[in-house]
Amino acid sequence: MPLPFRDNSSSGRKSSQQQRYTPLHESIPEEVHDDRRYSETFTLSDLSDPDLDDESRIKLRRVDNAKRSNEAAAYANRRSTDVEAYLDSITEAEQELLAAARQYELTDDSDDGDYTVKKKKGHHRRTSSFRRHTPRTGWRAYYYSRWLWRTLVVIFVALGMMVWAFLNLAWSEDESERDMTPAESWFPTPKGGALEEWAEDYRKAEALVRQMTLIEKINITTGVGWQMGLCVGNTGSADLVKFPSLCLQDGPLGLRYADLISAFPAGITTGATWNRDLIRQRGVALGEEARIKGVNVLLGPSMGSLGMMPAGGRNWESFGSDPVLQGVAAAETIRGIQSNGVMATAKHYILNEQEHFRQPHEWGIASAMSSNIGDRALHEVFAWPFAESIRADVASVMCAYQMVNNSHACENSKLLNGILKDEMGFQGFVQSDWLAQRSGINSALGGLDMSMPGDGFHWADGRSLWGPELTRAVLNTSVPMDRLNDMVTRIVASWYHLGQDLWPRPPPEGDGGPTFSSWTNDEVGWLHQGSPDDEAYGVVNRFINAQGEGENAHSIIARKVAAEGIVLVKNDQNTLPLSRRPVSPSGGPYRVGVYGDDAGPAGGPNACPDRGCNQGTLAMGWGSGTVEFPYLISPIDALNTAWATEIDMHSYMRNAVMPADAADRDLCLVFANADSGEGYISSGGISGDRNNLFLQKGGDSLIKTVANSCGGPTVVVVHAVGPVVVESWIDLPGVAAVLFAHLPGQESGNALVDVLFGEVDASGRLPYTVGKSLAHYGPGAQVLYEPNAPVPQVDFTDGLYIDHRYFDRHNITPRFEFGYGLSYATFELAELQVHALQSKSRLPASRRPATISPPAYDSEPPRNESFFFPPGFNVVSKYIYPYLPSLDGTTPANYTHYPIGYDKPRTPSEAGGGLGGNPSLFEEMANVEVQVRNTGPRSGQTVVQMYVSFPEEVTEEGDWVEVHERSSSKTKIERVPEKIDFPVRVLRNFTKVALEPGEAQTVSMSLSRKDLSYWSVRQQNWVMPEGDFEIWPTVIDLLRKGMQNRDDIKKLLLNESTMEIVIRGLKEMLDGLEGNGSSDGSADFLRELFNEFKKSVRALHGEMQQIREAYRNDQSRLRFLGLLPQDHRRSRKLRKLQDHFTDVVEKTDLMRKCAELITRQGGGGGSRSRMHVDPVGVDTNSIADTPRVRSPGRQLQSLSTSQVNRQTRGHRHGRALFIADRGKANVVTAGGLDIGSIDVASAAAVVQAIKCLVVREMLSAFLVVE
Repeated sequence: MPLPFRDNSSSGRKSSQQQRYTPLHESIPEEVHDDRRYSETFTLSDLSDPDLDDESRIKLRRVDNAKRSNEAAAYANRRSTDVEAYLDSITEAEQELLAAARQYELTDDSDDGDYTVKKKKGHHRRTSSFRRHTPRTGWRAYYYSRWLWRTLVVIFVALGMMVWAFLNLAWSEDESERDMTPAESWFPTPKGGALEEWAEDYRKAEALVRQMTLIEKINITTGVGWQMGLCVGNTGSADLVKFPSLCLQDGPLGLRYADLISAFPAGITTGATWNRDLIRQRGVALGEEARIKGVNVLLGPSMGSLGMMPAGGRNWESFGSDPVLQGVAAAETIRGIQSNGVMATAKHYILNEQEHFRQPHEWGIASAMSSNIGDRALHEVFAWPFAESIRADVASVMCAYQMVNNSHACENSKLLNGILKDEMGFQGFVQSDWLAQRSGINSALGGLDMSMPGDGFHWADGRSLWGPELTRAVLNTSVPMDRLNDMVTRIVASWYHLGQDLWPRPPPEGDGGPTFSSWTNDEVGWLHQGSPDDEAYGVVNRFINAQGEGENAHSIIARKVAAEGIVLVKNDQNTLPLSRRPVSPSGGPYRVGVYGDDAGPAGGPNACPDRGCNQGTLAMGWGSGTVEFPYLISPIDALNTAWATEIDMHSYMRNAVMPADAADRDLCLVFANADSGEGYISSGGISGDRNNLFLQKGGDSLIKTVANSCGGPTVVVVHAVGPVVVESWIDLPGVAAVLFAHLPGQESGNALVDVLFGEVDASGRLPYTVGKSLAHYGPGAQVLYEPNAPVPQVDFTDGLYIDHRYFDRHNITPRFEFGYGLSYATFELAELQVHALQSKSRLPASRRPATISPPAYDSEPPRNESFFFPPGFNVVSKYIYPYLPSLDGTTPANYTHYPIGYDKPRTPSEAGGGLGGNPSLFEEMANVEVQVRNTGPRSGQTVVQMYVSFPEEVTEEGDWVEVHERSSSKTKIERVPEKIDFPVRVLRNFTKVALEPGEAQTVSMSLSRKDLSYWSVRQQNWVMPEGDFEIWPTVIDLLRKGMQNRDDIKKLLLNESTMEIVIRGLKEMLDGLEGNGSSDGSADFLRELFNEFKKSVRALHGEMQQIREAYRNDQSRLRFLGLLPQDHRRSRKLRKLQDHFTDVVEKTDLMRKCAELITRQGGGGGSRSRMHVDPVGVDTNSIADTPRVRSPGRQLQSLSTSQVNRQTRGHRHGRALFIADRGKANVVTAGGLDIGSIDVASAAAVVQAIKCLVVREMLSAFLVVE
């Protein structure tokens, strides 16, 4: 949400921004002037009414100036010719405003649109300042030139329509090339309360709602206005039934604007941990602090932005650029938050992927941008995390600012009614992002349940699209009573569902409610900060510490998350971990240099409101998702404490250094960063979204300068909101180690030191892909920086292919893969087994009929209640009430103009029926087990990631087309099969394992029906395709000769020196054996055998070269060594070549000996050359009844170019399709030559085992996809 600063030195957007982007405050929002929409009328008369005399017009204009800040005229559509009657009907507060207006000169030329919420007497807290830019126009000029202006308006409207038509033609694309789904309507809103999990809560809610008046119901659905309560969002209350005002507070990494709370690591850091348990612990801590502070609804976690655009401004609030990683992290966070009785919020629903043009007033455009997407990509990618959040029982969903398929997200009935509330079975309430509501009636009918913060189109103006206008709309039947009752019931049921009915009552009845104020740090302050004249004063801050103490201190959780969220992407020569007592080569004190202003706390952690500047170390991005740091441990402070006193450490807290500053240092630590945030703030030339993916403030130049001049190794630490391009310096010889520390929160320095010195293993993994340039992420991943149409249009044509999926699809070699990261320990996988658990069926089970009926109320609006302010009621200026000033417009209109289909209930989706979707979707279809072993000398953690490749040649019925028969001139109509395209691989599960040296653990990961299904646009359901699936388990530390990306694999197999690389690695190992051997001549014997081995391997290599040439002849359809075919599937010709290759290998004497050796040692399965491997543990006689899964079998450890002392290994996602993977073949570990599992009788058997390993490794690398 774009929440204006509470610092009086800044406004919602800074003055420099206001000069760059002129807000169109006078633009008439869409649908305001529809005569049927009584809910969107206002009480001010139309100034252009010709029946008004001059004196009346002047009086009315003054009321307009004083009360409406020059904006009411744009919204006025209710005519009144009796001005005196109007003046008699206005409130006492309005009479006072009118009296003040009479003091103005008739020729007043002041900018009546400019106003400031001033500080009240005795109030010592900075508060918000709003400055609105409107034309400087005197009333006389307006009056005497009204006909001229009308003429000009007509001319400009005509010209505007012509320009609009021209631009739309100029900017339009060929519709045949666009896979866009136009906005579809879905009415009416499904009622909550039909699911067993929420049945009791809805029963209680129904009983309470039945006792509420219409005014109380409206009060619960509408915020009371910006700064009209202690929280950033506050609903009204229903005092007669003792339902309290709800406090809604940001945000995703802690409590915004609150004291004595924690500043946790950001979402992107949390996602980089890949640690489910730790993510939930963080969620528990967030919920505890919210509960202690009296917050009912915590506005987090964020799962949109998903990171489709790597430069997107708010990506850092979410967990990563993959729907499954994002969904798991969001669900665990929600479970943690709600375990404390606090409602979590899944936001921003949906496709809020960039900050540019998300709101019209921020960019001076006519309307918010539209994110256009197809149905399949919407379901499989962007809606996936929200479905997981609903499965986790989230109580609230926040709709986004922008449009989706040209319908505003907060009134998009397909998104809110059809997908969220029907398909996903959402039982909670939908709230708008702050000022994201763009209509009154349409948003109510479209599925919105709560308007936040209550104000309509402008901050703090006291005018709502709901409030009294919703009261009017319900009375005149523009909004059905059933819809209002469902809105209220959803909110109250969520309150019961989290047990908040058991919370203490707020004052004066109890000590419940918010214990802090968002607007002042003083103990006593104004209760309605946003009102210019209210005098309500009282205790607003109770200074309750929510940070936990001792072993339960939340700083412990924050430090763990920050440490595990650090990703080690480079570590040459075992530079890390560092020693606390290093020795200098010069013999003197060890000399360390620390460089970059990101290492220090320049200006203090809270120097800029909402962290809207990049000063000092970067620990969070900017915007409404931030908090006030209680403290911030900077890297330089932590380093000063970590090292022994004899260390000679010089710090250069600036980004401009000279080579001489680093020349005499034994170690150089360089800190650089990249910042971004929400669109209402600009900082350093960045308006929310980053302008590129480079480091900011000269960070790249700083690294190059230090790395090229440092007397020792250079370690680079990057604090960034997302991926950064590192190509200009990553391969410099001086850059020995690189860590992506992300946004670590308050424990930044402590967490970094924990990893640098090895107290904590480097176990973070990238939650996104690090490309070599921004262009490599694809055209659909580029932020739209300039409007491409009057209403900016962003087409998500690459919607399925986000981040690493796009790289795989187009065979683009990234710098670092999604999920990549190095550890200080080494690991291997073994004994992979895939067990089918369910019978195979194309579609999930039919949706179960609802056994519980939603609450039912009287569908007629009440007529026997009062809808006016009670006598003697103290009206607070700008506070939003549900009361009506009059009964005008409340007469039932026999309203027949509901949207098409509104009075014809939709058939519930077969994809629905439970929380998150059809319960059948979440049944386990298969279980994957794999053994993970720590092969290194120290303890550590690794992440096992499970990827799935879908079957090839999947089709479904396509469109009807006219087909010409060759044998005759006749034509016939038939359906043409439509090919279903899939990403090369999709992440479907993961787990993090902590192991001691030598320890092994079998991990189990499940695959659900949804994991193995795709969204069929034609069938509007999840479909499991026929055919074989491929399972890709990956462990972070595959010792594939230290290879870190596709380029390394290509070099291994495409270069003529391939075998020399392999042989050189073997020679190193044999040298190690010689060094550890005895003096009985065995070393010479090994050397002789090794020379013989070289000959046999080279002979085999010659045959491999011939096969490779055959592969090269089919380049156009090649899926080999990361060179993907255009249609991303292996051709039949390629399959034949692969079969031929395996036959060649089987015929070699070397392979036969390998098979004999393995079989003799009890492997059981012998050699196996077929590409398709039946699931281990599945009866092959009944395989037709079970989903077939192609298992890669055992993961054999690859060769290493160094010995057991090497602590860090490269990470490769590899499809391990190995020969002899049917049985339980024993593993030969080349790194350290761990051959204890094979009964070796002689040195010859040792070499034979190595030969066997090499052949298998070469074959696997030859057939590997990446």
